[in-house]
Amino acid sequence: MAASCMLRSSFLSPNPHLHQQSPAKSNRASFFTPIKATSSSDDANSKSPQLQKHRRPADENIREEARRDISSHNFSARYVPFNADPNSSEWYPLDEIIYRSRSGGLLDVQHDMDALKKFDGQYWRSLFDSRVGKTTWPYGSGVWSKKEWVLPEIDSDDIISAFEGNSNLFWAERYGKQFLGMSDLWVKHCGISHTGSFKDLGMTVLVSQVNRLRKMHKPVVGVGCASTGDTSAALSAYCASAGIPSIVFLPANKISMAQLVQPIANGAFVLSIDTDFDGCMQLIREVTAELPIYLANSLNSLRLEGQKTAAIEILQQFEWEVPDWVIVPGGNLGNIYAFYKGFHMCKELGLVDRIPRLVCAQAANANPLYVHYKSGWKDFKPVKANTTFASAIQIGDPVSIDRAVFALKKSNGIVEEATEEELMDAMAQADSTGMFICPHTGVALTALSKLRKAGVIAPTDRTVVVSTAHGLKFTQSKVDYHSKEIKNMECRFANPPVQVKADFGSVMDVLKKYLLSKNSKF
Repeated sequence: MAASCMLRSSFLSPNPHLHQQSPAKSNRASFFTPIKATSSSDDANSKSPQLQKHRRPADENIREEARRDISSHNFSARYVPFNADPNSSEWYPLDEIIYRSRSGGLLDVQHDMDALKKFDGQYWRSLFDSRVGKTTWPYGSGVWSKKEWVLPEIDSDDIISAFEGNSNLFWAERYGKQFLGMSDLWVKHCGISHTGSFKDLGMTVLVSQVNRLRKMHKPVVGVGCASTGDTSAALSAYCASAGIPSIVFLPANKISMAQLVQPIANGAFVLSIDTDFDGCMQLIREVTAELPIYLANSLNSLRLEGQKTAAIEILQQFEWEVPDWVIVPGGNLGNIYAFYKGFHMCKELGLVDRIPRLVCAQAANANPLYVHYKSGWKDFKPVKANTTFASAIQIGDPVSIDRAVFALKKSNGIVEEATEEELMDAMAQADSTGMFICPHTGVALTALSKLRKAGVIAPTDRTVVVSTAHGLKFTQSKVDYHSKEIKNMECRFANPPVQVKADFGSVMDVLKKYLLSKNSKF
């Protein structure tokens, strides 16, 4: 489609006068009304102003409340070929069902940066900060609190959200000090989310857009994906919330039971297929070309718009200071590009003055990006992915390889890998310091350990490891490790229960021996 005037529509904002706001000034959300506190003889400091939100009528829900705060704006977005020539005239509206460019390449969501730049960095920082922790629809979501940067033209009535995002960023004090000699190590726990993984961040965007398309009577009966587990869990949950049929292609016997049960519980139509993820991906692409099923895999660039908000959140949680390093596990490789895109938008729009260096961490059993990186970015060749405990990144032919290479080159990034023993040992070490991480986070921690030993990452570098899923999804791998039941693996940090006779003397002997091992003075 020839380039033309970009689409305009109204959006819902906690600031009903956004279109009248002076570009150079920031403004806190206007649904707060300042009031003066009454003074008290017991508290001389009670005169400071407080903020109070007007209570909505009892018979009004939060969607209906949001409709009263409608405001017009000039923000818009569209599909363009990924990394296209700046002079390219090819683009598509987001309401068009399309997954690839005319040449067969990937698409990207391009925002009208000129319109966004009419407001300075301080404005955007203040606006985003004003929405954190609120229940106002849809801004209570960590994704939709950045709505203007995600899907600016979607009506908030069409949004399907579980108030995902706003995930924990915690200081891994003991792990950093004990195992890495680091003082400023942080973990962004994206697994603390609605379905237990970072995939929720992208799926709320994709399913919201599908909900909009169905209301527009576009030919969409259901939404489908190929999955190694987490994508199917997110898709099925958000589709169930919207009342949209979901279809899931899963590789048989290659995901955990906890991952398998999620789409089943949420009512998805699940096909267990005797192939690997790459085979499932090929099938779903063929099926969606023939049937009115919307493709939900990361080939679809809408998901990356939601996933990029995790990068913005990291900056926000550091009070808009930029970390030195961000380490992301990589399989299909959309997420490493999403993080780059989030950081880059913040820099381009003046919220920060630089971006962190990115590291993509792969399992050695499924490491096509690592091999490509080590070759000096010469001709990319897919690999046959072997079984890995980091099952969500067991992908040998990643869809987003071009996106990942672009992000790593632009961020002066690095690719590292982890063997099965390395990632499981790292997971056990992290758990021993109070975490409960997934194997994929073990891959990222292994990458960090190697870069620390090589002197690439310094002891005082502020480093963020992205934890992509919750450890509760991978309990069987932990059970096998601590039971020392993994073939050809030493399981050096296993902590199996001690069998003791049911008598006082035996229990005392065991406890004394344990306490002595912890404190020789005992």
